[in-house]
Amino acid sequence: MESTEIVAEIGAAVGGSATLGVAIAPGVGVGLATATQRWAVCADDIDPFALVATVEDAVGPRWVWWSIETANTLVDAGVRFARCWDVASVQRILTGGWRTDSGRVWAQLHDLTTAALPAASPDDLFSMLSEPDTEGPVRPDGYLDAHWAAGAWAESADRLAEWAALAVDAQHRQITRLGELSANPAALATARSESAAELLCAELAHDGLPMDRRIAEEMITDLVGPRTRTMAEMVAQRAQRDADVLCHAPTGANADLRNPAHVRSLLKLIGVDVPDTRAWRLRGLEGVHPLLDALLVWRKAERISTTYGFTWLDEHVGADGRLRGEWSGCDGAAGRMTASAGLHNMPAHMRVAVVAEPGFRFVRADLGQIEPRILAAVSGDTALAGATRDDDMYTPVANELGVDRATAKLAVLGAMYGQTTGQGAHALRRLQASYRVAMAYLEAADVAGQTGRELRTYGGRLIPMGSTNTEGMSDRDARSRAAARGRYARNAVVQGAAAEFFKVWAATMRARAAPFGASIVLCLHDELLIHTPSEVADDVAELLNRCLDEAAARWSPLASVRFVADISVVDRWSDAK
Repeated sequence: MESTEIVAEIGAAVGGSATLGVAIAPGVGVGLATATQRWAVCADDIDPFALVATVEDAVGPRWVWWSIETANTLVDAGVRFARCWDVASVQRILTGGWRTDSGRVWAQLHDLTTAALPAASPDDLFSMLSEPDTEGPVRPDGYLDAHWAAGAWAESADRLAEWAALAVDAQHRQITRLGELSANPAALATARSESAAELLCAELAHDGLPMDRRIAEEMITDLVGPRTRTMAEMVAQRAQRDADVLCHAPTGANADLRNPAHVRSLLKLIGVDVPDTRAWRLRGLEGVHPLLDALLVWRKAERISTTYGFTWLDEHVGADGRLRGEWSGCDGAAGRMTASAGLHNMPAHMRVAVVAEPGFRFVRADLGQIEPRILAAVSGDTALAGATRDDDMYTPVANELGVDRATAKLAVLGAMYGQTTGQGAHALRRLQASYRVAMAYLEAADVAGQTGRELRTYGGRLIPMGSTNTEGMSDRDARSRAAARGRYARNAVVQGAAAEFFKVWAATMRARAAPFGASIVLCLHDELLIHTPSEVADDVAELLNRCLDEAAARWSPLASVRFVADISVVDRWSDAK
């Protein structure tokens, strides 16, 4: 069958459902499937990647695949998609777990115990006698065949088509499960945006973040010294960094600067007694003694040397000047996007090396006060929603509570994090009186967490609470653990919903920015960085605001809640304020 015939058949079969399963293996072929039809295409007959791209252009289905590995394979081959359904990421919403291998997902969707998952074993006489006699992907007992789940699905085009059909089956079952979450009407929409986030992760991993290697090398050299060629040079460089600090210590004093206990003892010798050596605490003592100032410089240089030095550049920045790492659409119960290769932990002073390419600029946007605005939305508190109409919502909250802005902020954050002591604690009673609905929402989550009851975010993501077993514990320890679960729960329902909203915004921006030739190159917590042609940078900045409004209209359960973002057009990341 010719490629055009396959595309025509798929177009007729997909129709209004616009759902198409896909499984692909380079050098083998591609399998495509709806709920009722399958297409097995051998790589020897038709270029599978070209076929998928043609179907995308001609039909534009919602592609269904098992996991981000399929997205990575297709994106790396140059294929881009408008929309998809990622079975693994949706299952994480449903079950709250991280492990989403195909065999486990299949078992969960068929109500089979995961304690008895089949395991692939080498082919020998004993395995041949003990394993069910099946050539298909599903065993007589209902489990996925372990060899299929381990990769045997990619052995032929026919198997690829079967695997694609199973993904569609899994999707249909997931839609049913999502529909059963009556208390979470946004669950189906969340599944789509979570899938879009996984697709964006594949694109971020492939495209990378633009960096100027020369500037990065200059920064590293200024902080830690020139690139070393031998281990002896590296040891000498490290010793010199230590000596630049210890020269300010009393005569004869010595310490391992990488040992916090040693550093505390060293600081005591100069009259500085601190409970710990956290960076924020030491920065608060800057200027007290030359040793402290030298120690702060040392810490910055040490982090660069060990984590963001020349080795980091060599391993993660390609010849095209793009920093690449692995991306995931979910970091666990919080549901935030995360990345490796230092993309989410890059020191602020290294951001000067993140430079837009010639003819391009960055449009950077950071959501403002996102968690309290999310709290107003998911709780349905119209009084707190009223405060969100202000660019700085803590100001009207402060006026309502009769306290200064700083105290109001601490009180709101304390309520979300379960902090009942400290500077903002005295405003908590006023907060509970003025914003009763929001506070009741947090209290309900706290109680559920303490008792170990199941919780879900507004978007339907399950929040695991952990064990409530207190056997062998003292009453005090049991109460302490329960309280910790409560604090975790009240924060998770807000932070998890904030992550869901962020991904709706990112997915919306990804779709709307494409016609401008702009693309997202970084998602950092509540921040987006867009790489855009210079001539349309201002238009893309305006688009970001419109996409924020569109995302809010789609996602927010309370239309009166206003979301804001700090947006700027810059040439390098460090210029964004």
